[in-house]
Parts: sequence; C-alpha cells; structure tokens
Amino acid sequence: MREPSTGESERSPRSVILAVVASTFFVGFGGGVIFPILPNLGEVLGISALMVGVILSANRFVRLVSNAPAGALVDRIGTRKPFVAGLAIEGIATLGYVIAIHSNAPEAWFLLARILWGLGSALVFATAYTITADVSDATSRGTSMGMVRAGITFGFPAGLVLGGVVSDLYGNSEAFILAAAFAALASVVAYLIVPETHVGETKGGVKPWDVDTSLPALTAGVVNFGLYFTYIGVFFSTLVLLIGSREVTVFGLDAQGSSGMLMAVTVLAGATFTLGGGALSDSVGARVPVLVAFLTTTCVGFAVLAFASSIEWIVAACVLIGAGQGGVGGPLTALLADLTPEDRMGRAIGTNNVLGDVGGGLGPLVSLPLVGTIGFEAVYVVSAVVPALAGGVLIVGIYRHTGHVSPTVGLE
Repeated sequence: MREPSTGESERSPRSVILAVVASTFFVGFGGGVIFPILPNLGEVLGISALMVGVILSANRFVRLVSNAPAGALVDRIGTRKPFVAGLAIEGIATLGYVIAIHSNAPEAWFLLARILWGLGSALVFATAYTITADVSDATSRGTSMGMVRAGITFGFPAGLVLGGVVSDLYGNSEAFILAAAFAALASVVAYLIVPETHVGETKGGVKPWDVDTSLPALTAGVVNFGLYFTYIGVFFSTLVLLIGSREVTVFGLDAQGSSGMLMAVTVLAGATFTLGGGALSDSVGARVPVLVAFLTTTCVGFAVLAFASSIEWIVAACVLIGAGQGGVGGPLTALLADLTPEDRMGRAIGTNNVLGDVGGGLGPLVSLPLVGTIGFEAVYVVSAVVPALAGGVLIVGIYRHTGHVSPTVGLE
C-alpha cells in the first residue's frame, strides 16, 4: 500500500473516492449536454455544419496536447489544486455555452468553451486516477478505479439526456445553466472533501513532452490506444452506416434512431462491466487474466458484428463490445498504478490518456474511408484483431517488466 501523503489520513479512502466519483459524474454533464443541442441550434445561429463538427471535437484535440503536461503538473505540485481547478474550468466552460447563445459571435464562444473544456478535462482525468491510486491499496485498487471510471463514463450520457430533455421542456440556456450548476457543485464537493494525496516535486517545470516512458506506462497506453481506436474510432463512427447498409431497425426507427438505441445498449453494458471488471481483478488477485478475458470479449464482439445480418445478432455484438471495453478500464488503470512509483503516477496517467485520445482520433480517419472501399466485414474483422494484438502487447510488456505473465495483485 502506498504511504499516505500529507492530509490523506484526514479522510477515509472511501470518502475520498466517492467524492471523486461524484465530482467527475456531475461535471461530466457539461461534456454531453451540448451534443443534442448544438447540431440543431447551429443553423439558427448561423454556424456551418463543418464548424459545428470542429466545435464538438475541439476538446479532444486540446487534450492531445494537454494530457501530458497535466500529468506532469500533478507530479510537480500534487493532486488537490489541479483537480479542483480542472473541475472549475469545466464549469466555466459550460457557462460559456450560455454566453455563446446570446453572443454576436457564437462560433468563437462555443469554440473557446470547448477548448477550456479540453484543458479542464485533461486536469480532471490526470488527477482523478492519481488520487484513486494514492488512497487505495492493491487489494481494492481495481474496484476503486472501476468506480471512478464509471463516474466519468456515466456523466457524459447523463449530460446527453439532460441536454435533450431540459432543452426541449425549458430551453437551451436553461439546459446549459443547469449543467454549469452541477459543475459548480462538483467543484464544491472536491474542495470540501478531497485532500492532497500526492507528494509533489520541488524543482523543474512542466513540459509538453514530459511523459512517462516506462514499460508499464507504454504497455497500458498501447492497450488503451487499441481500445479507443476500435470502440470510439471504428464502432461509434461506422455503426449508423452499418445499420443503413444492412437495413435493420430498432422499434421501426430510421438508421440514426436505431444506431442511437444500439449505442445506448453498448454504453449501458460498458458501464455495468466498468464497475465489475476492476472488482473482479481484485477478487482473483491478478489483473492480466481479467484484462485478457475482456479484450477477448471485444474481439468476439467485432467478429459477430462483421457478419451480423439481423438485429438480434447486432444487439449481441453491441453488448459484447460494450462489455469488453468497459471491463478493461478498471483493471488497466489499477495495473498501471500497481507498477508505477507514486511520484510518476501523474505522468503515467498522462501517457495513458494521450495514447487513448490518439486512438480515438485516428479511428474515424481510418475506418470511415475504408468501409467504402473494402466493406464493413473487412473493417470489423481487422477491428477484432486489434484487441488481440493489444492483449499480446500487454502480456509481453508485463512479463518483461515483472518476470511474470500474470503478476499477483500487490506487486509494486
């Protein structure tokens, strides 16, 4: 178990983790609330479809260059200040949506808000997992990481619902204001409950290239790359096209409606197994077998999706893909924490996040053109191979670092 940093012993690990979960969940509303509103609102405000796309994806591009500095900053000054600051920045960004609606330059304000959201989320992601690693011991770390990942994961779809329902019933500004209020609540919860958990360094600055290049960090990062490449980059980008091509429907909805329902099924399966995967790795006393099992589940899901011709088989594929990607999250970050010295944990999380965002960004650029040239079957078969390759990288990397194919929990 890691030695507690100054202030950590003042609060129980459970209360700190629950505060992190609550904060990341509430602030996550701002990430999803904009998606049901802006595409329809863009035309009214005179924002082109291309600019709407740029605005919606701006936070991810910002995170690509800010994940590593955020992780390094955590190792320099600790977790508490960057965590509270990141939540506050995301709250300000969400409030920026309200300003954008009533501004004469809505494109600029929405873009600025999404840029701020990217900066804030880089700080939140880097600190949330580092705090969890600091306050948990090896025997409960998988469960704790799964809970935090679930908090982050659930916040986005909750924001989608909030944005759609509240904007429809009360108005767009009201939806954004409510999301900003929840973000403010997240900052207050973090400020009042989350202590400093990380011993910062006293020298040196923060550089964009200051990442953890240790074997555990790169190994976990490659697995995260493969997961985001296939799940975010391929699956979510091509599902609506697949539904239209194979002429299947859910409850008689068109391709967009049907794909939305199937994505919801996938997210629900992922959220369920996000909570279960980490706890399972704690109970069996090893991370690697659980990771391999869920990576295999993802492989099977894409293989089924490649040749599914009925809605029943497509639903089964969505459940498998969701369960696979969800089940990997908790054990993967827990394994990274098991094998990373405390003073490098921020950088290690930064490395993991950078490679995940690269995979999620690269996937659509590769998959969308390819489905039109080589077909869905070939793209999904290749996507089924990617998690298998990630599993191979995982086993080789962990063996080279520890001398064991499956090190027991607690090997630090």
